[in-house]
Amino acid sequence: MAKMNKKSRDFLFNYLNNSSPTGYEQSGQQIWLDYIKPYTDSYFTDTYGTAVAVVNPKAKYKVVIEAHADEIAWTVHYITDDGYIYVVRNGGSDAVIAPSMRVNIFTDKGIVKGVFGWPAIHVRERGKADTLPEVDNIFLDVGATSKAEVEELGIHVGCVATFEDELIDLNDKFWTGRALDNRLGGFMIAEVARKIHKNKDKLDFGLYIVNAVQEEVGLNGATMISRTIEADVAIVTDVCHDTASPMYNKLKQSDVRCGRGAVLTYAPAVQNNLLKHIIKAADKNKIPFQRLASSRATGTDTDAFAYSGKGTASALISIPLKYMHTTVETASKKDVEAVIELIYQSIINLKAGTDFRYIK
Repeated sequence: MAKMNKKSRDFLFNYLNNSSPTGYEQSGQQIWLDYIKPYTDSYFTDTYGTAVAVVNPKAKYKVVIEAHADEIAWTVHYITDDGYIYVVRNGGSDAVIAPSMRVNIFTDKGIVKGVFGWPAIHVRERGKADTLPEVDNIFLDVGATSKAEVEELGIHVGCVATFEDELIDLNDKFWTGRALDNRLGGFMIAEVARKIHKNKDKLDFGLYIVNAVQEEVGLNGATMISRTIEADVAIVTDVCHDTASPMYNKLKQSDVRCGRGAVLTYAPAVQNNLLKHIIKAADKNKIPFQRLASSRATGTDTDAFAYSGKGTASALISIPLKYMHTTVETASKKDVEAVIELIYQSIINLKAGTDFRYIK
């Protein structure tokens, strides 16, 4: 396993430790753009904050590599007279993991620290439905004793809170933390751009490195930016489940594991000739990969690009992830390297004008 250079590592930690909840991704997008700008020719953003760095912006044939920038979060929904704060989900947040977690609440006055409180084990009746964490009974405590005191801190209905947790190195084999889904993808596509620049690869097409917003609430950023770019090809990266993890019984029909390489998905939205191009790149360069089948949609930004406008030849390269939508999402460093290399090889072996249609 190659050792990550210091600049890339610093970017990874800075980017993943920064909070970028759905709808409020701008600070993370700035970090991402500041890192990728030296490796690209231009950049632009759209109304809702999707960021795009471009190599060869004047080229007519357009190729996208894409990840999404947002993370799950909580939104303040109701403040009680006693100063307790109830929330609703922002994306696929899990109430089960919330009790006893620390949070950062974002206000116009700055970040306010808070905790998800929870009654002690002594006063709960085991197995009772109302003692299990649900969205309607979890609550935040910011150390206030009245609604007025909460509001004085700058907290109001609509403020967003993210879990307070940071990226760590786990046994020198894994990255573990919150928001690997999918800012790890943003890191990987930025590294592809860095590698192209470092190796002085000459592309005869426009390469659009896209970091999209609002994936967690419906692929919204990708839907909008796909219409703006009108790409010919899109390679999307996201996460998928490590199905060997304990309690993944419903997914045992598939065998996807951390440490075994990138994951290539078969689905109606995946253009098979583009997928064959990616597999050829993997085989030629001995890049390990796994296969996964989806019966309908992939559930990722791949779907948004595939069915945008006249249709875009699209494919999905995923990274296996343990414990998705928790604060300890875990991914193999070897898989990160494999995904970066596979996207890179797929791009540099692509030619402008390539027609992926089945019938010509």
